[in-house]
Amino acid sequence: MSGFSADWLAQREPFDRAARASAAAAFDWKALATQLRHERTGDAAITVLDLGCGTGANLRELAPRLGGMQRWRLVDHDAALLAAVPEALMRWARPHGWRVRPSGDGLRVDGGGLQLDIACVQADLAADADTVPFDGAQLVTCAALLDLVSAPWLEALVARCAGIGAAVCWALSVDGRLTWTDAEADDALVHEAFRAHQRRDKGFGAALGDAAVQVATQSLATAGYRLQGAESDWVVDGTRSAADRAMLRALVDGMANAAREQCPAHARPIDAWHTRRLATLGATRLRVGHIDLLGWRTADD
Repeated sequence: MSGFSADWLAQREPFDRAARASAAAAFDWKALATQLRHERTGDAAITVLDLGCGTGANLRELAPRLGGMQRWRLVDHDAALLAAVPEALMRWARPHGWRVRPSGDGLRVDGGGLQLDIACVQADLAADADTVPFDGAQLVTCAALLDLVSAPWLEALVARCAGIGAAVCWALSVDGRLTWTDAEADDALVHEAFRAHQRRDKGFGAALGDAAVQVATQSLATAGYRLQGAESDWVVDGTRSAADRAMLRALVDGMANAAREQCPAHARPIDAWHTRRLATLGATRLRVGHIDLLGWRTADD
């Protein structure tokens, strides 16, 4: 499967965090946590399976919202990213005065009303799906994953989650919206080529790209899930900070490279668009559309 570098994950995390904070108000995390805990008589800990975890950003986002005792299984195919999880968690916990320490074969985080037991599992979600530890998971979560996978893979994931009665929280799936504060003549050309490139095979078969949210919503509803969705858009403002400008540069470079690869016959206008966009990084803003989905099944479903 296609993966991300630790540097890219670190660069995007502040924008992910801001985007998900804007979506979080749409979801009743307290009610979800209460429901999950009531499913397990005598066990106060929620068991969470995080697919394509990277360095654990999804845990850092969701664990404080769920609160209390939790068991996390972090799954990724990249051993280097999994090796970076302890340091990333310590950087996250340190400003809060929370403790991170070894516990069994994993880690424990204590503090702020949290007790997290964390295990890292190396598995290729595309090739080794049968080795992923779904058993006992009450919440299956991922971030920035669904647009990389194929429709059959996603439908199989929904069936697996429904089969164990797990709730789902699937965050930061692109939905195709790309909006600049200043329009460029070739925006449409580059954006369409970029969206087409997103639908190339990322290791799971033909990727869903900006159709991921629609396919996930339909599959979950068919499987009997009750759903909530909210926009979790990146807003990258070059007038605001150097970090924003660096992110804009990375996005412009990435879109141009993908568009050239997808449409080599249009390399000249794509190159010109790339040059013009880089020249105005400090004077523009880009909104990149994402959607967060929360789904759950009740005992009556």
